[in-house]
Amino acid sequence: MRIVFMGTPDFAVPCLKALADSGHDVAGVFTQPDKPKGRGYKMTPTPVKACAMEYGIPVYQPLSLRKGEDALKAMETLRELAPELIVVVAYGQLLPKEVLELPKYKCINIHASLLPAYRGAAPIQWSVLNGESRTGVTSMLMAEGLDTGDMLIKSETEIGEDETSSSLHDRLSEIGAKVLLDTIAAIEAGTLTAEKQDDSLSSYASRITKEMSVLDFSRPARELHNIIRGITGFTTLEGRRLKIYASSVTEIKNSESFKNGAVVDTEKFIVKCGDGMGLEFREIQPEGKKRMKTEDYLRGKKIEAGTILGK
Repeated sequence: MRIVFMGTPDFAVPCLKALADSGHDVAGVFTQPDKPKGRGYKMTPTPVKACAMEYGIPVYQPLSLRKGEDALKAMETLRELAPELIVVVAYGQLLPKEVLELPKYKCINIHASLLPAYRGAAPIQWSVLNGESRTGVTSMLMAEGLDTGDMLIKSETEIGEDETSSSLHDRLSEIGAKVLLDTIAAIEAGTLTAEKQDDSLSSYASRITKEMSVLDFSRPARELHNIIRGITGFTTLEGRRLKIYASSVTEIKNSESFKNGAVVDTEKFIVKCGDGMGLEFREIQPEGKKRMKTEDYLRGKKIEAGTILGK
């Protein structure tokens, strides 16, 4: 099948590789423009562009598909490429109606949630933040709304109790590649059945903000644990910023003897939370230092029991 692929971040790369390796004719790749990165602000290609270049696939990077001269040129290019199908995976732009209706088999999207739950920009992080035990990937026919199209194929997976959004991201990206190939195979076989989404069951996964990472120790330990594994948490110790990358929830004795946010175990760096449970920091990054295991940090840093974090 002749396909145009649209995607931008790392999550989309396994899908592009799967298409290129499966023998489908990937006629072109659309991705977001290069951006400056690093100390030297060197222009850096998107992960999808880098992958496409490895396969020798033509790359197009319009600023917009919906307005301006770029949109007109992009539409002209798409007509010239004449795809039978457009595949969209975390592209970062909404497609106009004329693009959605261009290919014979329309446009399909690979979304990292079990729709209609977690429509939007950050479904993986929000599934972890909310303490979900299961998630998955859904392929859908694209509509003009945000992740509102008819569902095609779903694949579910469990979320580990201490699993981070980073590891879940990597697993779902591989699951997404399989869902994509299964969806295309069903299109070719004529066996695909579309299912409308129930809007009453929908939820929205909004963009993540830095403020959401602040750890408020008046909240339950499990909620803070989910913040840490979902988006990374931070607090302050002795007035200096402390980032927490990994944690676990544990019981603590005599919790009533300590204030919320107090260090109750100086050998394991356990902090009391609002529900009387403890939050053990396992991997941290003190201000001005590298990310490290907590035990390595504590070898060179003495913390007094009762020290309050966040002040």
